[in-house]
Amino acid sequence: MRVLLVEDDSKVAEFIKRGLTEEGFAVDHVDNGNDGFVYGQNNFYSVLIVDIMLPGLDGLSLVSKLREEGIKTPILVLSARQSVDDRVAGLRTGSDDYLTKPFAFTELLARIQALVRRSSGLNKEMTKLTVADLNLNLLTREAERQGQVIPLQNKEFELLEYLMRNHGRVVSKTMIIEHVWNYDFDPQTNVVEVRVSRLRDKIDKGFEKKLIHTIRGAGYIIRQ
Repeated sequence: MRVLLVEDDSKVAEFIKRGLTEEGFAVDHVDNGNDGFVYGQNNFYSVLIVDIMLPGLDGLSLVSKLREEGIKTPILVLSARQSVDDRVAGLRTGSDDYLTKPFAFTELLARIQALVRRSSGLNKEMTKLTVADLNLNLLTREAERQGQVIPLQNKEFELLEYLMRNHGRVVSKTMIIEHVWNYDFDPQTNVVEVRVSRLRDKIDKGFEKKLIHTIRGAGYIIRQ
């Protein structure tokens, strides 16, 4: 699952990003509300984590503006403000939960998981991806094909999720690096080729219909 973190405190952001990455999440991080709005409006995320005190567009205004644009992604607001009035204000802007600083990472993780479960009850499509006879459960992080459960490592899961979200569309090596590994493209690395090869062995080997294809000179595609 992919998370957008909008937080201008570099230490807090690194703490959250490192913890979520270790739990298998892909994390996009921006440090101001204006960029948060652009990212939140133009990309799919399972959850948005938004600090209240931000440069540019403040957190509450960001949440309100996203809701006005019809963005229904669950939003968790972070704030050092602990009064009831502040929490109420945060929830009234359209956020789904409010967590005060300082907080334990385990509580943050539990709240994110609760938001994902809650949203899945409203929209099953948010937690399940399907291409042909391949199903990917975003909550249990399990792949299944023709009744056979396919165990995946974290990066294999994230790679498959990215391919399935873009099914029928070619994604380049650079796009995969940016969305799955979150670091700048190194033209010398073969990490994508290696991971795609391993994923293809798990997803396609032993099945008549092949789903993952290499488009020479362009990238990769998963299609029915």
